[in-house]
Amino acid sequence: MTVGGVILDESALLEKSSGLLPAAHPVLRKLRHSNIPTGISYGPGLEPHKVRLLKEIAMQYSIHCFILDASFIDDAINEVILAWCDIGGTILYLASDNKKDIFPKLSKRGWLVAVMNVEGSSACESSSMVYINKLQELPLTICHLNKKATGNSVVTVGYIMKPSREEDFAKRGAFPMCPTQNGLIFMPLTFELPLSPQLQEVDVLLHKATDEIMSIDLNSSLHSSNKITYSRGMQELQRYMEHHQDLCVIDPLNSIYPVLDRLKIQQILLALEDLKTGSCCAIRGPHYLKVDDFNQTGLTQMLSEAKLALPSIVKPQVACGVADAHSMAIVFRVEDFKDLTVPLPAIIQEYVDHSSTLYKFYVLGEKVYHAVKSSTPNADTLMKISGSNEPKPLLFDSLKSLPTSKQNPNSVDDNSSKSTEHCLDLDLVTTAANFLIRKLELTVFGFDVVIQEGTGDHVIVDVNYLPSFKEVPNEVAIPAFWDAIKKKFEVKGRNK
Repeated sequence: MTVGGVILDESALLEKSSGLLPAAHPVLRKLRHSNIPTGISYGPGLEPHKVRLLKEIAMQYSIHCFILDASFIDDAINEVILAWCDIGGTILYLASDNKKDIFPKLSKRGWLVAVMNVEGSSACESSSMVYINKLQELPLTICHLNKKATGNSVVTVGYIMKPSREEDFAKRGAFPMCPTQNGLIFMPLTFELPLSPQLQEVDVLLHKATDEIMSIDLNSSLHSSNKITYSRGMQELQRYMEHHQDLCVIDPLNSIYPVLDRLKIQQILLALEDLKTGSCCAIRGPHYLKVDDFNQTGLTQMLSEAKLALPSIVKPQVACGVADAHSMAIVFRVEDFKDLTVPLPAIIQEYVDHSSTLYKFYVLGEKVYHAVKSSTPNADTLMKISGSNEPKPLLFDSLKSLPTSKQNPNSVDDNSSKSTEHCLDLDLVTTAANFLIRKLELTVFGFDVVIQEGTGDHVIVDVNYLPSFKEVPNEVAIPAFWDAIKKKFEVKGRNK
């Protein structure tokens, strides 16, 4: 039977000093959004300050707090049943070995007991007992038990990404530890435990490797992993992938390298001009110029040859993974390039007047979704924002804020015709999306489209890997996300 509920005893959560174990918060965050009811328990006689702490933690994570009294175990179990109703599985109770007096009573009533801090145990099990050494092993153990209970038809997806990104996905229900409607179980991986035993449990590896980049060497091409320095944990994961080519990875590191390099993406987008479409509008990438030095001679001529007019937007060549990858500027005069602080090498990109309207597209497997967002205003409004007859460059971090009208940051551009949803040629962009699917070989990615005033050109201004697709409703996005992963696994299996 699968794990239908989890109760963590105070003995598995609290340190001897009465504080919470360091691993407790990460584990509770994972359980909170795992689609498995979770609770905290303690016995009668626990010191009041510890009880207060446990209740605060339960409230913080919106989970239950139960009193488990070995002398009145049936009453305690009934309280759990009333709180959780029909959970469709067994309850896993985690405690340290000093609570062993209650273990037989819980086992007799169908609970599965997990014993923690048994040295050298490392997630071994018997018919009614599981033994783990560290609290961090609990999510892995739950996924292992659920896979065992449901059989080989279930696919285990091991995932790893930074905590804030994991939280964004998990709170939308993307990472359940019990089987999804299409047979996936999501197992959180951690660099705090040896990776190889964890990875032996998974069928699919889902990662956001860019979260683990320490540095990027731009003296050479980004096409090689030798140019990227990952964290120690990611390096270990990379070695495992290299030695286990049959593992389904979403996505292989070689496939994500182009998305790290704005120059490479610009070069890929050039091929959009060769697409055969029935639209009266064009879809293309923006005009661009790569520069290694803002003071280089002949810059004006180079801009002209690249079909670049001012204002232009300047972006670092490195697209993500490093601190200043999103430090950008909008430049109105050629002479202002010389003092620009945007990291080099950089891409000078065409600034497209687009009526403050941005179309965010998300590709999940073979499915394409989009949302409409407010964006930066047209060039004439930007010049007003700069606030003088000789407008200065507008510097900004694109992850934090964009240049907008000071009078009303949420308004569309007052001096241009309003761009509306019906202006978008969805068939045209879908054709481009299918081109990018073939070219990039990525399972989940996103790209941004603006529509140029006057020409109606659809211009792809950005491409990114494994976005949150938070603008797409959960009931649509999450099943599509799961289907994309399942299909990638099935295709990988057929090609073995």
